[in-house]
Amino acid sequence: LNLPATGPLERERERERERERERERERERERERERERERERERERERERERERERERERERERESEREIDRYREIDR
Repeated sequence: LNLPATGPLERERERERERERERERERERERERERERERERERERERERERERERERERERERESEREIDRYREIDR
């Protein structure tokens, strides 16, 4: 026979199982929050890499400008 938990001991065991399930759900929520923080850190690293690529392109444009200016100076001599 499978009777519902009616005695005090059975009820206490059921409450303890429910608390353990709740703790497990909370641990899972915390793991999900940590995964989200890691995704955000990765997005930030990607944004920083993009900013660095943009700075490098800007430096290259400046160097190209300098080379152009130098060429014109050579022509003017």
